[in-house]
Amino acid sequence: MRTHALTTAEDRTLVWDGCLNVRDLGGLPTASGRPTARGAIVRADNLDRLTAEGWDALRAHGVRTVVDLRNTEEYKPLLPLPEGIDLIRVPLDELAGPAWWETHGRLDGTPLALRPYLDHCPHAAAELITTVAGARPGGLVVHCGAGRDRTGLAALLLLALAGVEAAAIAEDYLLSGPNVRPLYGMLGLPDQYRRIDAVLAEAGTTAEAALAATLDGFDPAGYLLSAGVAPAAIHAVRARLLPEA
Repeated sequence: MRTHALTTAEDRTLVWDGCLNVRDLGGLPTASGRPTARGAIVRADNLDRLTAEGWDALRAHGVRTVVDLRNTEEYKPLLPLPEGIDLIRVPLDELAGPAWWETHGRLDGTPLALRPYLDHCPHAAAELITTVAGARPGGLVVHCGAGRDRTGLAALLLLALAGVEAAAIAEDYLLSGPNVRPLYGMLGLPDQYRRIDAVLAEAGTTAEAALAATLDGFDPAGYLLSAGVAPAAIHAVRARLLPEA
């Protein structure tokens, strides 16, 4: 059920068995004065790891559409997709294309990659927004592997389009860090934050400053219209996050 009230990060955190980094994008402050609606859009890490209990929790939260931001070969679910859940793919890495990776690939995984991606891959942003706009009624979850970078880009774009304050968008992005770090140990991988911190230090900036720079002067509606997104689709996404009272 959708609610309209400001919430804390703790209130927005969802427990879906098998995931580590799930939160509702509701309850965030916007320029209109109305907070975003809870139950409309959720951001998450790898849903492939969801147990039966995890899928039950997802459905109980009202989610009916899953937007998977990963490439097809990354999809390795533990369980089959439950009946009544739509799965739509918007593979942000693949859509970026070789030229983006050659020029900006070393920034991948850091907030420094966000603005270059938006600048050079408007077609990918357009596909994401059009997909969310066309999703059937009910809650929607966007996810990737860790729920930080591709999902962070999607959340940033969706929240900016809803008029969420820049500080709240940045704060939401940064919440993923403590949630994701245990995943590396579980998978036997090195802590990526050492590389992320090194890339930020080399650029003479911080994650917070990089996020602020990404959002500074960014006009999401104008950007999406220029990318070919229909005005009706922009309205539909805004209406999902900020439905009429």
